[in-house]
Amino acid sequence: MQHFYRFLCAVSFVCLFATSGRADDPELKPLFNGKDLKNFQAKGADEFWRIENDVLVGENNAEKKGHYLWTEKAYQDFVLEFDVRWKAATDRGVDTGIEMRQPKLQLQLGVSGSLRVDMTGSFYTGGKPAYPEAGQAKEAKRLMHPEGEWNKFRIQAKGDTFTCWINGEKASQYTDPKFSGAAPLGFQIHGGVEMKCEYRNVRIAEL
Repeated sequence: MQHFYRFLCAVSFVCLFATSGRADDPELKPLFNGKDLKNFQAKGADEFWRIENDVLVGENNAEKKGHYLWTEKAYQDFVLEFDVRWKAATDRGVDTGIEMRQPKLQLQLGVSGSLRVDMTGSFYTGGKPAYPEAGQAKEAKRLMHPEGEWNKFRIQAKGDTFTCWINGEKASQYTDPKFSGAAPLGFQIHGGVEMKCEYRNVRIAEL
């Protein structure tokens, strides 16, 4: 009987842990409120960004110019979560991403402009190589839902290490002490591309 009681206690503990999430999970708070561009540098953004049904929609203008929607606040160590979806209008594909830290480091979403290859979930340094092999999400295609469906991303920047999860699975991790400075986060629309991307449930926690 005593062994059975211990078994029930153990099962209860496991169930409680499973339903309450990881003990070290930070408290994520809305970065995008679904109504307006509060928390973002909105000047000049209305030509490229709009809000539809609680979704942040980014799209090129008629001249296919690009744009960054920057946060008002600079972040150093953080966890960022969001749902994103896109559908390419041409064979060039969608080219977007999230920029962070100083100097600039980006998590690529969609097709790389330089490689013309889908590098979703990989870290772009702007150097040589632009996409270091250690920071590439080589299983991204398997982790992603079909084009046009929502995918959940989680980015963690902690110290000199940057990690990306796609739909709950770790996709890539890159370590480089070069990218150490705090900076606003930037949601990108790449210039020269006919593209549209949509974000929802954008939440953040500072570490």
